[in-house]
Amino acid sequence: MLFATLCHALIPYGNRALQQEKGGQEPMCNAKRTLTVVVLLVVTGLLMTAGLGQAADDMININTATAEELAKLEGIGPSYAARIVEYREKNGPFEKPEDLMKVSGIGAKTFEANKDRITVGK
Repeated sequence: MLFATLCHALIPYGNRALQQEKGGQEPMCNAKRTLTVVVLLVVTGLLMTAGLGQAADDMININTATAEELAKLEGIGPSYAARIVEYREKNGPFEKPEDLMKVSGIGAKTFEANKDRITVGK
């Protein structure tokens, strides 16, 4: 039904009337094909920007990142970023990304939100 409506909107009335006068069917509507192409382009664009895999440039090494870089993580502001740096300086490098939860105030929720963006550089 939607495609028929689109066809009527996209095909000039004169062409439809002329075709019907000659006893033929209405002209074939290209709206369905056009809509399919548009949908495919939109879906492709969404998949490309969805972050299906984080690029190496987007990864933050929690063992070497500055407080400013750490503050780019979700739920990590300047004070938590400073805590991460302080913890790292006091206890040495993190052995695995999950060790981020050893920092006071950083729990599972914050870790889960960032687990695909952090690395320990090994």
